[in-house]
Amino acid sequence: MVLPPTFVEAPWCAPLRWAWSRVGTVGSVAERLNAAHLAPRRFVAQTDLPSGEAYEAYIARTGQVPTRDNAHDALNGLIWCAEPQRKLRLNALQAEAIAARGVGGQRGPLRDALTLFDENGAWWPDCPRAIEAAWRRRDWCTMFVALRPLWRESRPRLFGHALLEQLALAPRKGLCAHVVLGDPLTLSAEQWRAKPFLPLPVLGVPGWWPANEESSFYDEASVFRPLRRQAGGVSVQGIQ
Repeated sequence: MVLPPTFVEAPWCAPLRWAWSRVGTVGSVAERLNAAHLAPRRFVAQTDLPSGEAYEAYIARTGQVPTRDNAHDALNGLIWCAEPQRKLRLNALQAEAIAARGVGGQRGPLRDALTLFDENGAWWPDCPRAIEAAWRRRDWCTMFVALRPLWRESRPRLFGHALLEQLALAPRKGLCAHVVLGDPLTLSAEQWRAKPFLPLPVLGVPGWWPANEESSFYDEASVFRPLRRQAGGVSVQGIQ
């Protein structure tokens, strides 16, 4: 399915393994995803999307997901299979925003946040508090080295299919997820507009990349960036 056959063996792909095992072996990406009978929406060829209709609005109107035969859309489909309720929630919020304001030249803050999470997000419902506190300070050494034993308790769950595509095809140290602490199903439209994300260089997660066994892995400031401060010493907590 236009993906390396062993990609689900990577530790960050654990949530997708069951869905992957159910995907069919014959036909287009859309046909193979449909054969799994896991998603609450049906997958159709990209050519079924009418010219001029927004992708998210089409999904909400028809219950069908336009899908190309490439890794990006294959992973999007696997997330629909593995995380159906969260994909439905994102689509509903996108469709409501489009119905209220149209598509326009810019998505606006709500649709920007939803798209960012859909493409590049992760969520962590039970992040240990000590890790969260160090993370908000961008104290990467404490977060990943001093608190390393805590990572055995739980890890974030990757959601963004563009992020998973990059990890599957060309993993690199600088790849960063936009993480929601808690369950994204609980977020209101207003909370999404505020972009409630913490940045996570995903290959820094203990157990996800052999090189991060060395503490010096976290010394690269262009990846593990310090917390920025605005004039007056105010910390910038958002994605950097």
